Amino acid sequence: VQLQASGGGLVQAGGCLRLSCAGSGRTPLNLHGMGWFRQAPGKEREFVAAITLSGASTAYADSVKGRFTIARDNAKNTGYLQMNSLKPEDTAVYYCAAAHLGLPRIGLKGEDFYSWGQGTLVTVSS
Repeated sequence: VQLQASGGGLVQAGGCLRLSCAGSGRTPLNLHGMGWFRQAPGKEREFVAAITLSGASTAYADSVKGRFTIARDNAKNTGYLQMNSLKPEDTAVYYCAAAHLGLPRIGLKGEDFYSWGQGTLVTVSS
């Protein structure tokens, strides 16, 4: 599956954005768990959120818990990351990713994912 992330932009602290991740290719996105990661300037990539292929289970980094919500619409082959109460420290390039087929648990690490979108920049001003 190939992924295309979109929805990033410039927003003031306290604002919100919704990122989208559209899947395409031979394998439909609904066969994969999904995740969102981010990488801030000068920092390593970090896990943000993940969701199982059915959408029944989700996981979040402590830094975004209660503010971000991951979701998916398998009929539209698309995943989402709703980001509320944004903070300047949320500024980063956000990447969506598709988990390996048959992963028996929710993906939490980079190596759990095999296909990555190109990234979308989120900038939160103070």
